[in-house]
Amino acid sequence: MAAIIIGGGKIGYYLLKTLLERKVEAVMIERDSTVCEKIANDLDVTVICGDGTDIRVLSDAGIAKAEIVAAVTGKDEENLVICEIAKTNFSVSKTFARVNNPKNIAMFKALGIDRSICSTEVIANLIESELDRDDYHVVSTFERGALILVEAYITDKSPWNNKAVRNLVLPDECVITSIFRDEKIIFPRGDSEIHSGDKVLLITNQSVLASLRKHVRHGGIRS
Repeated sequence: MAAIIIGGGKIGYYLLKTLLERKVEAVMIERDSTVCEKIANDLDVTVICGDGTDIRVLSDAGIAKAEIVAAVTGKDEENLVICEIAKTNFSVSKTFARVNNPKNIAMFKALGIDRSICSTEVIANLIESELDRDDYHVVSTFERGALILVEAYITDKSPWNNKAVRNLVLPDECVITSIFRDEKIIFPRGDSEIHSGDKVLLITNQSVLASLRKHVRHGGIRS
């Protein structure tokens, strides 16, 4: 997995640090040479000094092999152009754009940007979910990241397999909303059972997102 982050502000720095900690091949592009030097020294990583809307700069950053591009500069129009170039010129599979003005979110979506997000932590979580295993990922966010929709895929080895909903131990700020099974939607009750092959949708928030991931993968079952 290879990722390119454009914009070396707080959001860009945090994203780059997160990806590097997860051993992801990540490159940053930033206009300000002073900021480039600081981030490069702090995180011991290569930072390209240049314009993220310049195709030559993007090429130098390795966009041809990038699967994720995150445009997180302070200018909405610049983030939009970067994502459009990534999609159109380089067929990047996933593009994330920081939106500084919430009124622009609808326009970004209409133009095909995969995710348009206002919150720093929401962007980080969405990118991490793209790098995560297929059994758990963030589907969408609501109210500027206050609510998060998560999908968990149940396998034979999942601790939730063949368990009733009432026996699952979940964080307080988390609710199972539905179960998808064989193209059918189940609105679960306490005695509803979860089986291998099911997709379980849950609503949660930022504070318990990491905790929920552990519950999905490692258990939390009442005896």
